[in-house]
Amino acid sequence: MSFVVPFDYDDYSDLLNDSHDPSKNRSVFAPDPDTLPCEARPVDPATAAALSALLAAVFVLAVPGNLLVACVIARGRRTLTPSDVYLCHLTAADCLMALTVPFWATALTRGWIFGDAACKALSLIFEANFYTSVLFLACISVDRYRAVVHANRTLAGSHRKCGRLACGGVWALGVALALPALFNEAARPDGEREAATCAESFDVGSAPAWRVATRAVRHLVGFLLPLGVMLACYGVTVARLLRTRGFHKHRAMRVITAVVAAFVLCWTPYHLATMADTLARSDLIPFDCGGRRSLSAALVISNGLALLHSGINPLLYAFVGEKFRRNTEALLCRKLRQERASGSKFSRSTSQTSEGQGAVA
Repeated sequence: MSFVVPFDYDDYSDLLNDSHDPSKNRSVFAPDPDTLPCEARPVDPATAAALSALLAAVFVLAVPGNLLVACVIARGRRTLTPSDVYLCHLTAADCLMALTVPFWATALTRGWIFGDAACKALSLIFEANFYTSVLFLACISVDRYRAVVHANRTLAGSHRKCGRLACGGVWALGVALALPALFNEAARPDGEREAATCAESFDVGSAPAWRVATRAVRHLVGFLLPLGVMLACYGVTVARLLRTRGFHKHRAMRVITAVVAAFVLCWTPYHLATMADTLARSDLIPFDCGGRRSLSAALVISNGLALLHSGINPLLYAFVGEKFRRNTEALLCRKLRQERASGSKFSRSTSQTSEGQGAVA
């Protein structure tokens, strides 16, 4: 992941080498500005400040929100459904992804100052949890489809076992798909004059081929496949709910609509911008320098919008749910009773100590 995307298009420096020495009565070559390479530019200060504020909001929403969801789910560990298990793993993935946000926010304003090892490690953490997060979203949609459409056809015990195996498989797949992030490195686009960036840099084989392959996997496994699973499962689920009677079905359909809409709105701009960047780098779409810089800005903005999804997930999957609200209220009431009980014990022990000291006196 990189919020400052360096331009690595073809180098036209050989044109400048054709300049002739006027002292030898030769004509001076004047290079055409349209054929010169695009100069990489950092994000302007106003945009960087706005995006840093957005990332700060993501961090504030995602970390406490996901931790609260995990605590509430853990409280009911004896009655966890497969969806609860997937949601717990989803909160872990979103929380880990959000913990990398302060580093990307700092890179927006100061460049990448954390070194090459941190670039690789944080990119690997982000990419792994990006894949696991969206795959757990797909798992939740499959389980909710099963719970509504095939409620009487599966055994709870066997389904829980399958859920645990699915969680292990999702984490393993996410880490495996994130391994190309190890090619990321901290570098300066223009020697020592520009701020360093943390970006992909393929040193093995053909860099364009590696870039196309890794991004194709990201689009397919990280967006199109989960989106297709969600649309199919939730579509059948909504169709079944429409044929049932009851007030709660309307609430369930609103939650489903919000879940799909949030996923599409947060992640579609990122994938579209990345696809356009891939086509531009492959010279399949003609871009002038202005268009390429606009594309670079779109990548930065869409990255921030995509990260916002990790803060929205707890609101959609947990706080909107009636079961979660009941469990949260029960947890808070229990904590309040414990605090009152400990406070009363402390006051009684204090009074008893005071009485004992008075008797001795």
